[in-house]
Amino acid sequence: MTPATPPPAAPPPPVDIAALTIGSPKRNAREEIGWHGFFPYYAGYPHSFADKLIESAALPAGVTILDPWNGSGTTTYSAAEHGFLAEGWDVNPVMVIIARARLLPLSEADMLGPLARDTVSRVRADQRRLLDGDPLLSWFERPVAALIRGVEIRIREQLVGATTFGDDGAHVERMSAIAATFYVALFSVCRDLVTRFQASNPTWLRKPKAGETLISCDRETLLSGFIAAIDLMASSLEARTQAIGPMRPIRTNLGVVDTALAKPAANSIDLILSSPPYCTRIDYSAATRIELAILYPRLRLSMEVLGRTMIGSTRVPKAELSPREVWGDTCLDFLVQLKRHPSKASDGYYYKTHLDYFDKMARSLEALAPALRPGAAAILVVQDSFYKEIHNDLPTIIGEMGVAAGLTLARRVDFASARSMSGINPYTRIYKRKGGALEAVLCFQKPA
Repeated sequence: MTPATPPPAAPPPPVDIAALTIGSPKRNAREEIGWHGFFPYYAGYPHSFADKLIESAALPAGVTILDPWNGSGTTTYSAAEHGFLAEGWDVNPVMVIIARARLLPLSEADMLGPLARDTVSRVRADQRRLLDGDPLLSWFERPVAALIRGVEIRIREQLVGATTFGDDGAHVERMSAIAATFYVALFSVCRDLVTRFQASNPTWLRKPKAGETLISCDRETLLSGFIAAIDLMASSLEARTQAIGPMRPIRTNLGVVDTALAKPAANSIDLILSSPPYCTRIDYSAATRIELAILYPRLRLSMEVLGRTMIGSTRVPKAELSPREVWGDTCLDFLVQLKRHPSKASDGYYYKTHLDYFDKMARSLEALAPALRPGAAAILVVQDSFYKEIHNDLPTIIGEMGVAAGLTLARRVDFASARSMSGINPYTRIYKRKGGALEAVLCFQKPA
């Protein structure tokens, strides 16, 4: 006798948008210490924001939470803390590695120190391993670049298998949390070394000028710094676990995904929580320039190539784009004002890069909306900006795009921010416009 097929599980009830606890999404320096201090992301929201919102959603066990612009993994970490299945996407493979390291279980902390010491004891600084035009040589003297390359090779040989870096390319989503943690430690050491080349814009690491001295340090300094970073990560993870208790078993899938091209399964997501890239001409790929240089032999991905795929690219799109009606009246009106602006390149370069941003954002929302199950919610943190003196009301624009994609904008909560990314450039002071920025938490819901 054939056993009866069990009935499908009842779908979760609709998310109660009104009951969500929505605190300020502004980054909190007090939270960027200890374990979370190893995973800073200038465009993200704090762990406490995601934690309280996910808890207040009162989701039943077994649901899936997605962050389609996962960055350093705040959402996926918070979802894992609460025992949910989490999906985290990012088009930048560096950020996927960083988000993976953030999920390191406490059970692995005790082995980090001994493993790191074994790693550095066998590092070879062989300059013959440097590639022609190795991007590390942009900042480091050849012996230092060879030493960094030697550490990266040891991490790969010791902790990474062919399923991650194989003949068919790189699959960083398969990397273990331990290997990712070692890469994050190496990222941290190298970032400390290149501090003098850091510009006022936190996304920009400049290259040395002609004749400027490159970075030099001895073997002991670099390797001891790497061990110290690993030891601090281990102790920070233990301290966090003692404070809040162990994380539940991790059920997280991370992937290198271009959201504008994504094709997620229909009705598969119960909650989206994310912050899309800002429309402030910030080059998100430049923020990981040193990390991309470290990983270049594995990824063969330059900052310039990666930057072209990102939402908010500073590069003119290769395809000819035109405004679409589904972008909404606010967006179309902004584009008209931008194109008519008398400043140089307004009707050329700047108009085209803004078209690229809005095209990718609209296509992303059109891809994400069908993936939400009926009654599910999509919570997006969006910041406004300016082009010269023209207000780019991005919260309203994305709100209209979400509605055009089939979602309902059920709630919006605004927070004033005294400092904006677009205000970093001192030349912006010549324009008559309000200071700071507005961050809006947009709460969409898919009709049940």
